[in-house]
Amino acid sequence: MTTRPADRPTVRTTHGPVRGERRDTGVRFLGIPYAQAPVGELRFAAPVPPVPWSEPLDATAHGPTAQRRALAEVTFIPEPSIPGEATLNLNVFTPDLAPDAGLPVMVWIHGGGFLAGSQASPWYDGAAFNRDGVVVVSIGYRLGFDGFGWISDAPHNRAVRDWLTALEWVQQNIGRFGGDPGRVTVAGQSAGGAAVLTLLGMPAAQHLFHRVHCLSGPVPQVPMAEAERVGRALAERGGVPPTRAGLSWLSEERVLQLQHQVAPLAGAGGADPGPDDALAALAGLLSHSLPFAPVIDGDLVPEAPLDAIARGVGAGKELVLGATDHEFNMVLHPVRDRLDAAAPVPVLTGLGVDASVAAAYVAGHSGLSTADLVGQYVTDHLFRTAVARVAQARGTAPTWLYRFAWRSPVLGLAAHCLDVPFHFDCLDSAGVAAVAGAAPPPALAAEVHGAAVAFVRTGEPGWAPWTAGSPATRVFDAPCSNQPDGYADVRALLTAAEAPAASSLPPVAPASVRGVGSRTSFRCDRDG
Repeated sequence: MTTRPADRPTVRTTHGPVRGERRDTGVRFLGIPYAQAPVGELRFAAPVPPVPWSEPLDATAHGPTAQRRALAEVTFIPEPSIPGEATLNLNVFTPDLAPDAGLPVMVWIHGGGFLAGSQASPWYDGAAFNRDGVVVVSIGYRLGFDGFGWISDAPHNRAVRDWLTALEWVQQNIGRFGGDPGRVTVAGQSAGGAAVLTLLGMPAAQHLFHRVHCLSGPVPQVPMAEAERVGRALAERGGVPPTRAGLSWLSEERVLQLQHQVAPLAGAGGADPGPDDALAALAGLLSHSLPFAPVIDGDLVPEAPLDAIARGVGAGKELVLGATDHEFNMVLHPVRDRLDAAAPVPVLTGLGVDASVAAAYVAGHSGLSTADLVGQYVTDHLFRTAVARVAQARGTAPTWLYRFAWRSPVLGLAAHCLDVPFHFDCLDSAGVAAVAGAAPPPALAAEVHGAAVAFVRTGEPGWAPWTAGSPATRVFDAPCSNQPDGYADVRALLTAAEAPAASSLPPVAPASVRGVGSRTSFRCDRDG
Protein backbone atom coordinates (compact mmCIF):
# COMPACT_ATOMS: atom_id res chain seq x y z
CA MET A 1 0.00 0.00 0.00
CA THR A 2 1.36 3.41 -0.98
CA THR A 3 1.56 5.98 1.79
CA ARG A 4 0.50 9.46 0.72
CA PRO A 5 2.35 12.51 2.07
CA ALA A 6 -0.95 13.67 3.59
CA ASP A 7 -0.98 10.53 5.74
CA ARG A 8 2.41 11.48 7.22
CA PRO A 9 2.10 15.18 8.06
CA THR A 10 5.15 17.07 9.25
CA VAL A 11 5.24 19.73 11.96
CA ARG A 12 8.28 21.92 12.63
CA THR A 13 9.01 22.17 16.36
CA THR A 14 11.47 24.57 17.97
CA HIS A 15 14.17 21.87 17.70
CA GLY A 16 13.34 20.37 14.31
CA PRO A 17 10.62 18.83 12.13
CA VAL A 18 8.71 15.70 13.18
CA ARG A 19 6.65 13.45 10.94
CA GLY A 20 3.54 11.86 12.40
CA GLU A 21 0.74 9.57 11.32
CA ARG A 22 -2.83 10.49 10.40
CA ARG A 23 -5.68 8.44 11.89
CA ASP A 24 -9.48 8.64 11.83
CA THR A 25 -9.49 10.80 14.97
CA GLY A 26 -6.59 13.06 13.99
CA VAL A 27 -2.81 12.84 13.91
CA ARG A 28 -0.40 11.30 16.38
CA PHE A 29 3.29 12.03 16.89
CA LEU A 30 5.17 9.54 19.08
CA GLY A 31 8.53 9.74 20.82
CA ILE A 32 9.29 13.43 20.26
CA PRO A 33 12.40 14.32 22.32
CA TYR A 34 11.89 17.26 24.67
CA ALA A 35 15.37 16.89 26.20
CA GLN A 36 18.60 15.08 25.45
CA ALA A 37 19.07 11.47 26.54
CA PRO A 38 19.94 11.43 30.27
CA VAL A 39 23.07 9.32 29.86
CA GLY A 40 26.80 9.83 30.28
CA GLU A 41 27.54 13.29 31.64
CA LEU A 42 23.78 14.06 31.61
CA ARG A 43 22.68 11.01 33.61
CA PHE A 44 22.18 12.81 36.91
CA ALA A 45 21.94 16.30 35.45
CA ALA A 46 18.99 18.60 34.97
CA PRO A 47 17.34 18.04 31.58
CA VAL A 48 19.13 19.68 28.66
CA PRO A 49 17.32 20.81 25.47
CA PRO A 50 17.65 18.50 22.45
CA VAL A 51 20.33 19.10 19.85
CA PRO A 52 18.47 20.67 16.91
CA TRP A 53 17.92 18.58 13.79
CA SER A 54 17.01 19.51 10.22
CA GLU A 55 15.60 16.38 8.56
CA PRO A 56 12.09 15.21 9.58
CA LEU A 57 12.24 12.92 12.61
CA ASP A 58 10.06 9.84 12.26
CA ALA A 59 7.46 10.06 15.04
CA THR A 60 5.31 7.06 14.19
CA ALA A 61 6.61 4.69 16.90
CA HIS A 62 6.91 5.09 20.66
CA GLY A 63 10.24 6.27 22.00
CA PRO A 64 12.28 4.63 24.76
CA THR A 65 10.80 4.47 28.26
CA ALA A 66 12.53 5.04 31.58
CA GLN A 67 10.85 1.87 32.81
CA ARG A 68 13.28 -0.95 32.09
CA ARG A 69 11.00 -3.67 33.41
CA ALA A 70 7.55 -3.72 34.94
CA LEU A 71 7.25 -4.22 38.68
CA ALA A 72 5.08 -7.30 38.27
CA GLU A 73 4.54 -9.96 35.65
CA VAL A 74 0.88 -9.01 35.28
CA THR A 75 -0.26 -5.42 35.74
CA PHE A 76 -3.67 -3.81 35.39
CA ILE A 77 -2.45 -1.10 33.02
CA PRO A 78 -0.41 -2.44 30.09
CA GLU A 79 2.68 -0.27 30.11
CA PRO A 80 5.42 -1.59 27.82
CA SER A 81 9.12 -1.15 28.48
CA ILE A 82 10.84 0.15 25.34
CA PRO A 83 14.66 0.02 25.31
CA GLY A 84 16.82 2.97 24.39
CA GLU A 85 18.60 5.95 25.89
CA ALA A 86 16.42 8.88 24.79
CA THR A 87 13.76 8.37 27.45
CA LEU A 88 12.87 12.06 27.81
CA ASN A 89 10.29 12.06 25.06
CA LEU A 90 6.59 12.77 24.70
CA ASN A 91 3.64 11.87 22.49
CA VAL A 92 1.18 14.30 20.92
CA PHE A 93 -2.31 13.30 19.79
CA THR A 94 -4.18 16.07 18.01
CA PRO A 95 -7.46 16.30 16.11
CA ASP A 96 -6.39 19.32 14.05
CA LEU A 97 -3.00 20.60 12.95
CA ALA A 98 -4.23 24.07 12.01
CA PRO A 99 -1.98 26.55 13.85
CA ASP A 100 -4.99 28.70 14.72
CA ALA A 101 -7.21 25.82 15.93
CA GLY A 102 -6.73 26.88 19.57
CA LEU A 103 -7.81 23.54 21.04
CA PRO A 104 -7.59 22.80 24.78
CA VAL A 105 -4.71 20.58 25.88
CA MET A 106 -4.43 17.78 28.44
CA VAL A 107 -0.89 16.82 29.50
CA TRP A 108 -0.88 13.31 31.02
CA ILE A 109 1.71 12.16 33.59
CA HIS A 110 1.71 8.40 34.08
CA GLY A 111 1.79 6.61 37.43
CA GLY A 112 3.84 3.69 38.69
CA GLY A 113 4.97 4.67 42.18
CA PHE A 114 7.68 6.86 40.61
CA LEU A 115 9.46 3.55 40.05
CA ALA A 116 7.76 2.25 36.92
CA GLY A 117 5.11 3.17 34.36
CA SER A 118 5.27 4.08 30.71
CA GLN A 119 4.02 6.84 28.46
CA ALA A 120 3.60 4.17 25.76
CA SER A 121 0.53 2.48 27.28
CA PRO A 122 -2.31 1.91 24.81
CA TRP A 123 -4.65 3.14 27.56
CA TYR A 124 -3.06 6.59 27.28
CA ASP A 125 -3.85 6.93 23.57
CA GLY A 126 -5.57 10.26 22.98
CA ALA A 127 -8.03 9.06 20.31
CA ALA A 128 -11.22 9.65 22.33
CA PHE A 129 -10.05 13.06 23.53
CA ASN A 130 -9.17 13.95 19.93
CA ARG A 131 -12.66 12.88 18.85
CA ASP A 132 -13.98 15.39 21.37
CA GLY A 133 -11.71 18.25 20.34
CA VAL A 134 -8.89 17.96 22.91
CA VAL A 135 -5.15 17.70 22.24
CA VAL A 136 -3.39 15.11 24.44
CA VAL A 137 0.31 15.07 25.37
CA SER A 138 1.72 12.12 27.35
CA ILE A 139 5.22 12.48 28.79
CA GLY A 140 8.01 10.19 29.90
CA TYR A 141 10.29 11.11 32.80
CA ARG A 142 13.12 9.63 34.87
CA LEU A 143 12.12 7.13 37.53
CA GLY A 144 13.43 5.77 40.82
CA PHE A 145 16.86 6.86 42.02
CA ASP A 146 17.84 8.37 38.68
CA GLY A 147 14.82 10.67 38.87
CA PHE A 148 14.52 11.41 42.58
CA GLY A 149 17.54 10.05 44.48
CA TRP A 150 19.73 12.32 46.59
CA ILE A 151 23.26 12.88 45.21
CA SER A 152 25.60 15.30 46.95
CA ASP A 153 26.54 17.32 43.85
CA ALA A 154 23.55 16.73 41.58
CA PRO A 155 20.38 18.80 41.22
CA HIS A 156 17.54 17.53 43.36
CA ASN A 157 14.18 16.49 41.91
CA ARG A 158 15.53 15.66 38.47
CA ALA A 159 12.24 14.03 37.44
CA VAL A 160 10.32 17.11 38.56
CA ARG A 161 12.64 19.14 36.33
CA ASP A 162 11.74 16.71 33.53
CA TRP A 163 8.03 17.54 34.04
CA LEU A 164 8.78 21.26 33.92
CA THR A 165 10.87 20.89 30.77
CA ALA A 166 8.11 18.90 29.07
CA LEU A 167 5.56 21.56 30.05
CA GLU A 168 7.86 24.26 28.70
CA TRP A 169 8.02 22.29 25.43
CA VAL A 170 4.21 22.33 25.39
CA GLN A 171 4.15 26.10 25.87
CA GLN A 172 6.62 26.61 23.02
CA ASN A 173 5.26 24.06 20.57
CA ILE A 174 1.69 22.95 21.14
CA GLY A 175 0.26 25.78 19.05
CA ARG A 176 1.94 24.17 16.01
CA PHE A 177 -0.11 21.03 16.73
CA GLY A 178 -3.43 22.89 16.97
CA GLY A 179 -3.35 23.35 20.75
CA ASP A 180 -3.79 26.46 22.86
CA PRO A 181 -0.83 27.04 25.24
CA GLY A 182 -3.17 29.21 27.30
CA ARG A 183 -5.53 26.28 28.05
CA VAL A 184 -3.34 23.50 29.43
CA THR A 185 -4.63 20.99 31.98
CA VAL A 186 -2.12 18.74 33.75
CA ALA A 187 -3.60 15.36 34.63
CA GLY A 188 -2.30 12.14 36.10
CA GLN A 189 -3.24 9.01 38.00
CA SER A 190 -1.66 7.46 41.11
CA ALA A 191 1.95 8.68 41.14
CA GLY A 192 0.93 10.84 38.19
CA GLY A 193 -1.76 12.30 40.43
CA ALA A 194 0.87 12.97 43.08
CA ALA A 195 2.94 14.65 40.36
CA VAL A 196 0.18 17.07 39.37
CA LEU A 197 -0.49 17.93 43.04
CA THR A 198 3.24 18.64 43.41
CA LEU A 199 3.09 20.94 40.38
CA LEU A 200 0.00 22.65 41.77
CA GLY A 201 1.95 23.58 44.92
CA MET A 202 5.13 24.71 43.11
CA PRO A 203 5.56 28.45 42.56
CA ALA A 204 8.04 27.73 39.74
CA ALA A 205 5.43 25.78 37.77
CA GLN A 206 2.47 28.13 37.91
CA HIS A 207 2.96 29.71 34.47
CA LEU A 208 3.05 26.35 32.68
CA PHE A 209 -0.53 25.14 33.13
CA HIS A 210 -3.99 26.37 34.02
CA ARG A 211 -6.02 23.46 35.44
CA VAL A 212 -5.33 20.23 37.33
CA HIS A 213 -7.10 16.85 37.15
CA CYS A 214 -5.87 14.41 39.81
CA LEU A 215 -6.92 10.75 39.76
CA SER A 216 -6.08 8.71 42.87
CA GLY A 217 -3.14 10.92 43.79
CA PRO A 218 -1.58 10.72 47.27
CA VAL A 219 0.13 13.84 48.58
CA PRO A 220 3.89 13.24 48.34
CA GLN A 221 6.37 14.67 50.82
CA VAL A 222 9.88 13.27 51.14
CA PRO A 223 11.95 15.34 53.60
CA MET A 224 15.46 16.20 52.47
CA ALA A 225 16.99 14.36 55.43
CA GLU A 226 15.23 11.13 54.45
CA ALA A 227 16.25 11.52 50.80
CA GLU A 228 19.87 12.04 51.85
CA ARG A 229 19.77 9.02 54.16
CA VAL A 230 18.54 6.77 51.35
CA GLY A 231 20.96 8.27 48.84
CA ARG A 232 23.98 7.76 51.06
CA ALA A 233 22.88 4.23 51.89
CA LEU A 234 22.55 3.33 48.22
CA ALA A 235 25.99 4.72 47.40
CA GLU A 236 27.54 2.91 50.36
CA ARG A 237 26.04 -0.41 49.29
CA GLY A 238 27.27 0.23 45.77
CA GLY A 239 30.79 0.89 47.07
CA VAL A 240 31.00 4.38 45.54
CA PRO A 241 30.95 7.93 46.91
CA PRO A 242 27.51 9.64 46.82
CA THR A 243 28.54 11.90 43.96
CA ARG A 244 27.63 12.10 40.28
CA ALA A 245 31.04 10.75 39.33
CA GLY A 246 30.86 7.93 41.84
CA LEU A 247 27.31 6.83 41.11
CA SER A 248 27.92 7.02 37.37
CA TRP A 249 30.08 3.92 37.75
CA LEU A 250 26.94 1.94 38.63
CA SER A 251 24.90 0.54 35.77
CA GLU A 252 21.15 1.08 35.54
CA GLU A 253 20.61 -2.55 36.50
CA ARG A 254 22.85 -2.24 39.56
CA VAL A 255 21.05 0.92 40.71
CA LEU A 256 17.71 -0.89 40.38
CA GLN A 257 19.04 -3.68 42.58
CA LEU A 258 20.40 -1.23 45.16
CA GLN A 259 17.27 0.91 45.35
CA HIS A 260 15.31 -2.24 46.21
CA GLN A 261 17.77 -2.99 49.01
CA VAL A 262 17.87 0.45 50.63
CA ALA A 263 14.16 1.23 50.20
CA PRO A 264 12.19 -2.01 50.60
CA LEU A 265 8.95 -0.39 49.47
CA ALA A 266 10.62 -0.06 46.07
CA GLY A 267 11.30 -3.78 45.90
CA ALA A 268 9.69 -6.51 43.92
CA GLY A 269 8.26 -9.47 45.73
CA GLY A 270 10.07 -12.69 46.26
CA ALA A 271 8.48 -15.61 48.07
CA ASP A 272 4.94 -15.13 49.28
CA PRO A 273 5.20 -13.12 52.50
CA GLY A 274 3.63 -14.17 55.75
CA PRO A 275 1.19 -11.93 57.62
CA ASP A 276 3.94 -10.37 59.76
CA ASP A 277 6.03 -9.42 56.72
CA ALA A 278 3.01 -8.07 54.86
CA LEU A 279 1.90 -5.96 57.82
CA ALA A 280 5.42 -4.66 58.43
CA ALA A 281 5.57 -3.57 54.80
CA LEU A 282 2.17 -1.92 55.12
CA ALA A 283 3.37 -0.11 58.22
CA GLY A 284 6.26 1.30 56.23
CA LEU A 285 3.97 2.37 53.41
CA LEU A 286 1.57 4.07 55.82
CA SER A 287 4.21 5.85 57.89
CA HIS A 288 6.60 6.95 55.15
CA SER A 289 6.18 8.53 51.77
CA LEU A 290 7.19 6.62 48.67
CA PRO A 291 10.95 6.00 48.79
CA PHE A 292 11.62 7.91 45.57
CA ALA A 293 9.30 10.85 45.04
CA PRO A 294 9.43 14.65 44.94
CA VAL A 295 11.76 15.88 47.69
CA ILE A 296 11.12 18.99 49.76
CA ASP A 297 14.38 20.65 48.76
CA GLY A 298 13.67 24.23 49.86
CA ASP A 299 14.22 25.40 46.29
CA LEU A 300 12.29 23.89 43.39
CA VAL A 301 9.90 22.21 45.84
CA PRO A 302 10.23 24.71 48.68
CA GLU A 303 7.66 23.16 51.02
CA ALA A 304 5.31 20.19 51.31
CA PRO A 305 2.67 20.40 48.56
CA LEU A 306 -0.21 20.35 51.05
CA ASP A 307 1.34 23.24 53.00
CA ALA A 308 1.87 25.21 49.80
CA ILE A 309 -1.71 24.58 48.70
CA ALA A 310 -3.02 25.67 52.10
CA ARG A 311 -0.94 28.83 51.78
CA GLY A 312 -2.73 29.64 48.53
CA VAL A 313 -0.25 28.48 45.90
CA GLY A 314 -2.27 27.43 42.84
CA ALA A 315 -5.50 28.86 44.25
CA GLY A 316 -6.30 30.52 40.94
CA LYS A 317 -6.36 27.19 39.10
CA GLU A 318 -9.36 24.89 38.86
CA LEU A 319 -8.86 21.42 40.38
CA VAL A 320 -10.76 18.14 39.99
CA LEU A 321 -9.67 15.29 42.24
CA GLY A 322 -10.97 12.02 43.57
CA ALA A 323 -10.27 8.35 44.17
CA THR A 324 -11.73 4.94 43.58
CA ASP A 325 -13.65 3.52 46.53
CA HIS A 326 -11.38 0.49 47.03
CA GLU A 327 -7.95 1.57 45.81
CA PHE A 328 -5.75 -0.88 47.73
CA ASN A 329 -8.39 -3.05 49.42
CA MET A 330 -7.03 -6.20 47.81
CA VAL A 331 -3.47 -5.67 48.99
CA LEU A 332 -3.75 -8.33 51.71
CA HIS A 333 -5.77 -10.91 49.77
CA PRO A 334 -2.81 -13.31 49.39
CA VAL A 335 -2.60 -13.68 53.18
CA ARG A 336 -6.23 -13.06 54.03
CA ASP A 337 -6.95 -16.57 55.37
CA ARG A 338 -4.21 -16.23 57.97
CA LEU A 339 -4.94 -12.59 58.70
CA ASP A 340 -8.67 -13.08 59.17
CA ALA A 341 -7.95 -15.20 62.22
CA ALA A 342 -6.75 -12.03 64.00
CA ALA A 343 -8.92 -9.33 65.55
CA PRO A 344 -8.88 -6.11 63.50
CA VAL A 345 -8.10 -3.56 66.25
CA PRO A 346 -4.75 -5.14 67.25
CA VAL A 347 -3.82 -5.40 63.58
CA LEU A 348 -4.47 -1.70 63.03
CA THR A 349 -2.65 -0.65 66.18
CA GLY A 350 0.23 -2.86 65.06
CA LEU A 351 0.36 -0.69 61.96
CA GLY A 352 0.83 2.35 64.19
CA VAL A 353 -2.78 3.53 64.26
CA ASP A 354 -3.89 5.22 67.49
CA ALA A 355 -5.93 2.74 69.56
CA SER A 356 -8.99 4.98 69.86
CA VAL A 357 -8.94 5.75 66.14
CA ALA A 358 -8.57 2.03 65.35
CA ALA A 359 -11.51 1.12 67.59
CA ALA A 360 -13.71 3.81 66.03
CA TYR A 361 -12.71 2.76 62.53
CA VAL A 362 -13.55 -0.89 63.21
CA ALA A 363 -16.88 0.11 64.73
CA GLY A 364 -17.69 2.11 61.61
CA HIS A 365 -16.87 -0.77 59.27
CA SER A 366 -18.76 -3.68 60.77
CA GLY A 367 -19.28 -6.71 58.60
CA LEU A 368 -15.82 -6.66 57.01
CA SER A 369 -13.24 -9.36 57.54
CA THR A 370 -9.94 -8.29 59.07
CA ALA A 371 -8.15 -8.41 55.71
CA ASP A 372 -10.89 -6.40 53.99
CA LEU A 373 -11.05 -3.87 56.80
CA VAL A 374 -7.30 -3.31 56.87
CA GLY A 375 -7.32 -3.04 53.09
CA GLN A 376 -10.03 -0.37 53.29
CA TYR A 377 -8.00 1.47 55.91
CA VAL A 378 -4.99 1.49 53.59
CA THR A 379 -7.21 2.90 50.82
CA ASP A 380 -8.66 5.55 53.12
CA HIS A 381 -5.32 6.52 54.65
CA LEU A 382 -3.31 6.78 51.44
CA PHE A 383 -5.87 8.02 48.94
CA ARG A 384 -9.30 9.04 50.19
CA THR A 385 -8.10 11.21 53.06
CA ALA A 386 -5.70 12.87 50.60
CA VAL A 387 -8.72 14.01 48.58
CA ALA A 388 -10.39 15.44 51.67
CA ARG A 389 -7.19 17.08 52.94
CA VAL A 390 -6.47 18.80 49.63
CA ALA A 391 -10.06 20.03 49.36
CA GLN A 392 -9.89 21.47 52.87
CA ALA A 393 -6.50 23.06 52.20
CA ARG A 394 -7.85 24.72 49.06
CA GLY A 395 -10.52 26.57 51.02
CA THR A 396 -12.55 28.63 48.56
CA ALA A 397 -10.37 27.88 45.53
CA PRO A 398 -12.38 26.23 42.71
CA THR A 399 -12.35 22.50 43.49
CA TRP A 400 -14.54 19.58 42.43
CA LEU A 401 -14.55 16.14 44.09
CA TYR A 402 -15.61 12.77 42.74
CA ARG A 403 -15.67 9.12 43.77
CA PHE A 404 -15.31 6.25 41.32
CA ALA A 405 -17.58 3.64 42.89
CA TRP A 406 -18.34 1.20 40.06
CA ARG A 407 -17.36 -2.34 41.07
CA SER A 408 -15.66 -4.44 38.45
CA PRO A 409 -17.43 -7.77 37.91
CA VAL A 410 -13.98 -9.35 37.71
CA LEU A 411 -12.60 -7.87 40.95
CA GLY A 412 -15.80 -7.16 42.86
CA LEU A 413 -14.33 -3.78 43.82
CA ALA A 414 -13.66 -0.29 42.48
CA ALA A 415 -9.92 -0.93 42.61
CA HIS A 416 -6.86 1.18 41.87
CA CYS A 417 -6.45 1.91 38.11
CA LEU A 418 -9.96 0.71 37.21
CA ASP A 419 -11.07 4.26 36.38
CA VAL A 420 -8.31 4.94 33.83
CA PRO A 421 -9.94 3.30 30.76
CA PHE A 422 -13.14 5.16 31.61
CA HIS A 423 -11.23 8.45 31.78
CA PHE A 424 -9.71 7.80 28.34
CA ASP A 425 -12.91 6.16 27.02
CA CYS A 426 -10.88 3.24 25.72
CA LEU A 427 -12.97 0.31 26.91
CA ASP A 428 -12.03 -1.71 23.83
CA SER A 429 -8.31 -1.30 24.47
CA ALA A 430 -5.96 -4.20 25.25
CA GLY A 431 -6.20 -5.45 28.82
CA VAL A 432 -9.40 -3.65 29.82
CA ALA A 433 -11.59 -6.76 29.82
CA ALA A 434 -9.21 -8.49 32.24
CA VAL A 435 -9.95 -5.92 34.93
CA ALA A 436 -13.35 -4.47 33.94
CA GLY A 437 -15.06 -7.53 32.47
CA ALA A 438 -16.25 -8.28 28.96
CA ALA A 439 -18.91 -5.57 28.95
CA PRO A 440 -17.91 -2.51 31.01
CA PRO A 441 -20.69 0.09 30.82
CA PRO A 442 -20.12 2.56 27.96
CA ALA A 443 -22.56 4.98 29.62
CA LEU A 444 -20.19 5.23 32.59
CA ALA A 445 -17.24 5.88 30.26
CA ALA A 446 -19.27 8.62 28.60
CA GLU A 447 -19.86 10.20 32.03
CA VAL A 448 -16.28 9.97 33.29
CA HIS A 449 -14.65 10.91 30.01
CA GLY A 450 -17.26 13.56 29.32
CA ALA A 451 -16.54 15.24 32.66
CA ALA A 452 -12.82 15.24 31.86
CA VAL A 453 -13.44 16.79 28.43
CA ALA A 454 -15.75 19.44 29.89
CA PHE A 455 -13.18 20.33 32.54
CA VAL A 456 -10.33 20.65 30.04
CA ARG A 457 -12.52 22.77 27.79
CA THR A 458 -14.31 25.04 30.27
CA GLY A 459 -12.81 24.61 33.74
CA GLU A 460 -15.99 22.97 35.07
CA PRO A 461 -16.65 19.21 35.04
CA GLY A 462 -20.44 19.42 35.25
CA TRP A 463 -21.41 19.22 38.93
CA ALA A 464 -21.36 21.61 41.89
CA PRO A 465 -17.95 22.59 43.28
CA TRP A 466 -16.82 21.56 46.76
CA THR A 467 -17.12 24.05 49.58
CA ALA A 468 -16.67 23.57 53.31
CA GLY A 469 -20.35 24.29 53.83
CA SER A 470 -21.54 22.18 50.90
CA PRO A 471 -18.98 19.44 50.12
CA ALA A 472 -20.63 18.17 46.93
CA THR A 473 -19.27 14.98 45.35
CA ARG A 474 -19.96 13.31 42.02
CA VAL A 475 -20.26 9.53 42.33
CA PHE A 476 -19.31 7.70 39.15
CA ASP A 477 -21.27 4.44 39.19
CA ALA A 478 -24.02 2.75 37.22
CA PRO A 479 -26.00 4.96 37.48
CA CYS A 480 -24.04 8.12 38.41
CA SER A 481 -25.31 10.45 41.11
CA ASN A 482 -24.43 13.48 43.19
CA GLN A 483 -23.78 13.01 46.91
CA PRO A 484 -23.81 15.78 49.52
CA ASP A 485 -20.54 14.68 51.16
CA GLY A 486 -18.86 11.77 49.47
CA TYR A 487 -15.89 11.70 51.84
CA ALA A 488 -17.73 12.06 55.14
CA ASP A 489 -16.69 8.54 56.15
CA VAL A 490 -13.00 9.48 56.30
CA ARG A 491 -13.47 12.70 58.22
CA ALA A 492 -12.57 10.97 61.49
CA LEU A 493 -9.18 10.10 60.00
CA LEU A 494 -8.31 13.75 59.32
CA THR A 495 -6.71 14.12 62.73
CA ALA A 496 -3.16 14.07 63.96
CA ALA A 497 -3.86 10.91 65.92
CA GLU A 498 -4.65 9.05 62.70
CA ALA A 499 -1.17 9.38 61.22
CA PRO A 500 1.07 6.47 62.28
CA ALA A 501 4.26 7.58 64.00
CA ALA A 502 7.33 6.14 62.34
CA SER A 503 9.15 5.74 65.65
CA SER A 504 6.41 3.46 67.01
CA LEU A 505 6.36 1.07 64.08
CA PRO A 506 8.09 -2.27 63.63
CA PRO A 507 10.97 -2.29 61.15
CA VAL A 508 9.97 -2.72 57.53
CA ALA A 509 10.63 -6.25 56.39
CA PRO A 510 12.30 -7.00 53.04
CA ALA A 511 8.98 -8.14 51.59
CA SER A 512 7.03 -5.22 50.22
CA VAL A 513 3.47 -4.29 49.60
CA ARG A 514 4.29 -4.67 45.92
CA GLY A 515 5.46 -8.18 46.67
CA VAL A 516 2.16 -8.92 48.37
CA GLY A 517 0.08 -7.49 45.59
CA SER A 518 2.08 -8.93 42.73
CA ARG A 519 0.85 -12.38 43.74
CA THR A 520 -2.66 -11.40 42.68
CA SER A 521 -4.38 -9.86 39.69
CA PHE A 522 -4.73 -6.70 41.80
CA ARG A 523 -1.29 -5.43 40.90
CA CYS A 524 -1.63 -2.52 38.48
CA ASP A 525 1.99 -1.42 38.33
CA ARG A 526 1.32 1.21 40.94
CA ASP A 527 2.36 2.13 44.45
CA GLY A 528 0.81 5.53 44.60
